[in-house]
Order: sequence, then C-alpha cells, then structure tokens
Amino acid sequence: MTKTLYLMRHGQTLFNQLHKIQGACDSPLTAQGIADAQQVGRNFKAHGVTFDHVYSSTQERASDTLELVTDQPYERLKGLKEWDFGLFEGESERLNPQQDPIRKSYGDYFLAYGGESDLQVQARMVKTLRTIMDQPDHQEVLAVSHGGADFMFLRRWLSIDEIKRQEIKFTNCAVLKFSYEAGEFTFEHCYRPEDQ
Repeated sequence: MTKTLYLMRHGQTLFNQLHKIQGACDSPLTAQGIADAQQVGRNFKAHGVTFDHVYSSTQERASDTLELVTDQPYERLKGLKEWDFGLFEGESERLNPQQDPIRKSYGDYFLAYGGESDLQVQARMVKTLRTIMDQPDHQEVLAVSHGGADFMFLRRWLSIDEIKRQEIKFTNCAVLKFSYEAGEFTFEHCYRPEDQ
C-alpha cells in the first residue's frame, strides 16, 4: 500500500535572516518564519490534508514550526536534525566551501572540523524516515526537518540535474511530498507557503 510523507523545512530563523551557518546550533523563528508556518498549516487544512502521525527534529526551530502548523501531538527524533557543520556553526555563510564537483554538495568537508559528511546526513535521514514510514499505522505523515538534511534526503531519490530541472527550492517552510512503498520514496511535488 502506498503511503505519503510530507517533509517540511522549518520556518525562517534569526540565523537564516543574518546569513549564519546553522546546523547543530539553533536560533529562534522570526516573525516571517512564524507567519509562513501558520500559512502552511492553513494550506494543509484548505486542501483537506490530514496526518495520522507527525514528527520533528529535536531542534527547537523545527518543533516550534511544527506546533504552528498543527496542534497534533508529535515525537521529536534526533535522526531528523540538521547537518552538523562542526566549527563552522554560527559563522557567516560566506565561509561555506565550494561544492564537491563529483557529489554536488559539501561532501566530506565538514568532517575535518567536527561535523558530518553529506553521506552521513543522507544515511541518517533515509534510515529515520524509512523507520517512520514502515510502521503499519503510518499512512499520512508530516516530518519537520531542515534545509541541508532535506536536500540530502531528496538527493537519494533524485539526481542534482533533476532537482534543477524541476526547479525545486529549499526555502524556509517548503514541503516536499513523497509517496512511499516497499522501502522506496518517490518525489511528487514541492509546496511553499505562498502556494495556494
């Protein structure tokens, strides 16, 4: 039986606004982040989208976002947390490295600074989301995570060329919709707060 996963990025935070690297570290939602999360909640209701289970990263920006989208009880999971950028946490985004030309991401760069590699983040996200979706009573699931983690999860199922071709944007509060069956996720669509 096919199931549905809605994987959402948290709302805009102070560090997003200040263009600071934000992985393991946290910062509060801005007024825009709050408004966008509330709009996503209204969009789900307007389209009759309901969830039998909801999950959040353990980071407050994700759980705060989820609580603005729905008042359902939820579980916080470490497996949904953002990419750990090690010593780069809280620094300017201008310090981010160039993409690895083969992997089309930051690759192993942050390992040398106490962070995670792209493939570690991807494996963690895939394992966590498969575990969630394999539960028999999980048919329609919302999970709130983070931009880097969501991107690496999507990269497991779509090539970088396909992501560019479909113009998938990882803006704050973007929602990636996937169908799930037999351990495999299929990307369907990306929704953003401004989408009606």
